[in-house]
Order: sequence, then structure tokens, then C-alpha cells
Amino acid sequence: MAADGSQQAGVRRTVIRSVAALIGMFAFAFALVPLYDVFCRVTGLNGKVDTTAKAIIHEEVDQSRFITVQFITRGSAGLPWQMSVETRQMRVHPGQTAEVDFTFTNNSHQESWGRAVPSVSPSSATTHLRKVSCFCFQEQQLQGDERLTIPLVFQLAKDLPEEISTITLVYTLYPVQRIALNPLNNNNAAGDEI
Repeated sequence: MAADGSQQAGVRRTVIRSVAALIGMFAFAFALVPLYDVFCRVTGLNGKVDTTAKAIIHEEVDQSRFITVQFITRGSAGLPWQMSVETRQMRVHPGQTAEVDFTFTNNSHQESWGRAVPSVSPSSATTHLRKVSCFCFQEQQLQGDERLTIPLVFQLAKDLPEEISTITLVYTLYPVQRIALNPLNNNNAAGDEI
């Protein structure tokens, strides 16, 4: 009988440890994504870029070399928008400030919100790209069938490594769910219509 009780206690201990390990693994996996994002933003790894405006630094432009800057736009499921860029590729001197227009078109008849998420390749160029003004800093709202053109203003740092001759900026559109900020006002508005 004592052996039976000891065996049940051992099984119970094993089950508790297994459940604790499972919970720990789930918590670690859940925390890994935000930790990875923070790490990528700090180091510039994986093309993650800072989503805050930078000031233009007035430095001498390096006229001795050109950097080819390419722009790629992509949509995603769930957002009926199209994003296009005025110029797919431009040549820029390090230290020079440049501007290119992006156009967003809502292909539905309904208002919707979206956000363009950037990435940079090669990832080592991330810390040398200063975005002065970018639509990627905030969510965008488009009414049904609306078309909106917004500029991207950027500057390449003069200390851009010599081995980098091409930088690719990729913008991917994602839908953003918006919730009414004050549902009481919506109810009052509905009540006013009655």
C-alpha cells in the first residue's frame, strides 16, 4: 500500500513538473516575438527600422559615389488598398536628402485603415538611413475609393559603408482594425436619427 501511495505521489509530481514546463515554454515562446522586435530595432538586424522621424543632418554630400535606392511595395490580405511608388529606383549621393511620392488607393467603397510597415535590405544600411518624413510613422485612413499621395523624405548618411551600393526599401501594407473611441457618442448619434 505504501508503494502504491509513493507511486501516485511520483506520478503527481511528474504531471505537475510537466505542466509547469509546458507553461514555461508557452510563456517563453509568447515573449520571444516582442523581444526579437526590440532586439531588431536596436541593432537594425533583419531590416527593422525605427518608426520615428529623424532630423536632416547638414553634412557635406559625398559626390564621389552614388547609391541606388530601390522601392518595393506589397499589399496584404484583408486590406483592399493598392500602394504604388512614383519612382521605383533612384540614385542618391551619401549625405544627400531625397524625396519620392507613394500613392495609396482604396479600391473598396468602405472607409478603412492601414499601415505600411517598412524593412530595409541590406540590414547593415538600416542605421545609415534617416527618414525625415514617412507615411510609415502612423496609420493611414482612406475613405471609400479615395486616393492619397504622401511623400517619403529620407537622407543617406555620409558614413554609409563603401561596400553598400544598393539599398532596397520594402513597404508592406497591413490592415488596422479601428474601434470607436466613444461608443456613447455613437449611441447618441443613432438616437438623434430616430
